[in-house]
Amino acid sequence: MKHAVEEVRLKNGARGLLIDVPTASVMNIRVQFRAGMRYAKKPEVYEIAHVVEHLSFGANAKYRDEQAYEADFTKNGAYHNAWTSDFSVVYESECADFEWERILELNRVAIASPRFNEEELKSEKGNVRSELTGYLNDYSRLLWPRLQTAIGEDTPNLRERLSTLSNIELKDIREHYRRTHTASNMRFIIAGQTRHRKKQIIKMLEDWELKEGKELEIPVDDLHASDAVLIRRKDASNITFGFSFVIPRRLNENEVHAMDFLNHIMTGTMNSRIFGKARKRGLVYGMGSCLTNSAHNSSWDFDGEVNLESADELFDLINHELTSIIKGEIKDEEIESARAYNIGRYQIGAQTVAQLSDYYAESYFVSGEIDNYERATDIINSIKKQDIVDLAREYIFGNVSALVAVGSCEKAIITALAEKLKIGV
Repeated sequence: MKHAVEEVRLKNGARGLLIDVPTASVMNIRVQFRAGMRYAKKPEVYEIAHVVEHLSFGANAKYRDEQAYEADFTKNGAYHNAWTSDFSVVYESECADFEWERILELNRVAIASPRFNEEELKSEKGNVRSELTGYLNDYSRLLWPRLQTAIGEDTPNLRERLSTLSNIELKDIREHYRRTHTASNMRFIIAGQTRHRKKQIIKMLEDWELKEGKELEIPVDDLHASDAVLIRRKDASNITFGFSFVIPRRLNENEVHAMDFLNHIMTGTMNSRIFGKARKRGLVYGMGSCLTNSAHNSSWDFDGEVNLESADELFDLINHELTSIIKGEIKDEEIESARAYNIGRYQIGAQTVAQLSDYYAESYFVSGEIDNYERATDIINSIKKQDIVDLAREYIFGNVSALVAVGSCEKAIITALAEKLKIGV
């Protein structure tokens, strides 16, 4: 979609992006605070950010409870949601263009004037407990927090997170909110017809009753390699696995696109080197890889499920293909196939205002960087084989990696699979 991006800085210390989409019939609003779980005041209340998120659309200065707020917010079809990560709490809403002003005001009411109370706290702690308990049956949800812990990130596992819920009191909720939900710690992205409404949007945002505060720093972890980890589940019928190679820096925009090429070549389609070949051999039904690009480090992550009898052959294949990549054994047609695929995905990924917000939020909410959408095609066309090989080598020869698996097998089997990930030329 044709659009223009402008960063604005408000008098109260907040800053954000206005994405003007002249043809838009909807408006997408996202508000982010560095207020996630890692900003809990003490480990005993680690899950507090998640509870604050669940309380975000509850009682406030205008509405007695969540049901009253929800009824008014959605009466013309508008949508809202919120989510929490290690570092962020993000509030998102989308509405028809004709009611953007009303919805932006309702965002203010919910975010800037909550009225936390014991009744809703009890209810939402129960809902968070139910949510996390459900995750205990989702093996991928089990393994990634354990992998984070294994390499040195200061994050508890799911059971430990569950145990902190009973420690959270109303005073803790209010303290976390006051410390994190400040103007200087707030970033936003508003996408839609914004150009002719810029002054009005800025005025409305500057009227939010938030203390000035300060922008909170993203914590830095001392990361290290880890031995293989097995999360034993007697009822697991196969092995669910995840492994990561991590480097201690954030990738730039060009490198992110190069990693898109690499992931396409390795696992992107039925024609890929690892997933495609494994699927053809009947080794896996599904397997993928992706880049996680954080403030202070980035990780090349793989995940999938494999039957015990196929695990050795799959990890031998992974070893072979990773070794081939770091040797520079990539065909020109593979590069061109990845190029064509990424140009297509880039164009498909910008058909709605929400997709545009996604594109910019990925960098802006983490580092304050504004990716240049207009340059994306030029960057994709500039990617060369050596760019891909250099990044693969940096990850694989780095000093931080780990394999975590959920299964009913013996630990020695997982340790043997991890040995196959020690790649060398």
